[in-house]
Amino acid sequence: MLAAMAVLPGIDVIAKFMGRTGMPVMQIVWARLTFGALLTLPFAARHTGLRGLLPDRPAIHTLRAGLLIAATFFFFSSLKFLPIADALAIFFVQPLVVTALSPLILKEKVGPRRWAAVCVGFVGTLIIIRPGGTALNPGNLLALASGTSLALYFLLTRRISGRTKAIVTTFHTNAIGCLLASALVIFVWKTPTPGEWLQFVALAAIANIGHTCIVRAYDHAEASLLAPLAYTEMVTSTLMGLIFFGDFPDGFTFLGVAILIACAIYISMRERMASA
Repeated sequence: MLAAMAVLPGIDVIAKFMGRTGMPVMQIVWARLTFGALLTLPFAARHTGLRGLLPDRPAIHTLRAGLLIAATFFFFSSLKFLPIADALAIFFVQPLVVTALSPLILKEKVGPRRWAAVCVGFVGTLIIIRPGGTALNPGNLLALASGTSLALYFLLTRRISGRTKAIVTTFHTNAIGCLLASALVIFVWKTPTPGEWLQFVALAAIANIGHTCIVRAYDHAEASLLAPLAYTEMVTSTLMGLIFFGDFPDGFTFLGVAILIACAIYISMRERMASA
């Protein structure tokens, strides 16, 4: 999990660079999913064979792919307005949204203590965004929309968990997402240079390496143990933002992130005690 959190911010660095050179965000999303599908195809086919690559629940997989497109599009768009670490800090509202919506979507019981942690985490998010403190930054809303979209994606993923190998599910998401994004990217297509094609491949390769590390982590440890480690991505994002763009979060952002991390760790501990 630590390895995954160390490499995944590389996606954001590439996306931010490409956005600055005028590459349409939807085309970056398309490349991430298309090359992701091509890179995961041989591994998925090894488990199922070519005939077994069709998803067993196409409606849910299509909805998941749509939510992943939305989450990726919103986050990459937020990088036009925010430093990587700031966008990621707001994006970290995602575990709280999962907890808040799990009673509605998964029919799971959430006790008063976890509801209290969600409320405190929302305060942490407000500290980062600081509505009314400055002119409204559209990047804040885009990052918040990204975290919410990915939370819904994770909730649907939990509903179909255990039905097939993780690499096969990853391929289904990438492949269906590629089809959906292809229908949208034709309206904004910009012919890439050879260097931009290489960046597209690097984007997908980093994503697949990171998500493979996450899958392997879940093979060896409980979700409640691994969840708080996802926040170490903030360290790598801050370093990469500083190295490549000269960005560094302010004190309010660090305070809000600290509150979000504390809430996520508390929710994780409650999950572990509930399942013990």
